[in-house]
Amino acid sequence: MSKKVLIVSTSIRKGSNSEIMAREVERGVLEAGNEVEFVSLAGREIGFCRGCLACQKTGSCVIRDGMGALIGKVREADAIVFATPIYYYEMSGQMKVFLDRCNPLYISDYKFRSVCLITASAEEGDDVAERAARGLQGWIECFPKASFGGLLSSGGVTGPNEAADREELMAAAREFGRQV
Repeated sequence: MSKKVLIVSTSIRKGSNSEIMAREVERGVLEAGNEVEFVSLAGREIGFCRGCLACQKTGSCVIRDGMGALIGKVREADAIVFATPIYYYEMSGQMKVFLDRCNPLYISDYKFRSVCLITASAEEGDDVAERAARGLQGWIECFPKASFGGLLSSGGVTGPNEAADREELMAAAREFGRQV
């Protein structure tokens, strides 16, 4: 049975390395026979969570912006893959705001069981993406039916489109997508 996979690219930079990696993951998801929807946060107006907790009673956010169209996609996905650039050893601000705005899902009958992370950073090293992964894992812990599905990280990619020139990285991204 095929899975419904949602890929959320949180970079707002054109030619972003994390988005290039996410597009290769998308190819792998399709090659594995799964359904995929790709969403980019670039150009979307998504405001900060106000912390009013109205969503905990009503199941929807009081803020009317670009997040309203996305929350249902997150709720209905079997698996979610977030892609983020690493800024100061952490996920992008756009990703954090997105996660905060998923608060209405807390009381819903969400379908996602696996949540994965893709990161791209200038600095290399196995530990570079750890803080972002821990931050996402903290979010996942609020959803007891879900678990962390894996991390694909790449260091040494700084300028736009650099990831596309790394064949081994693109192959790893496709394989990651096949395993989502």
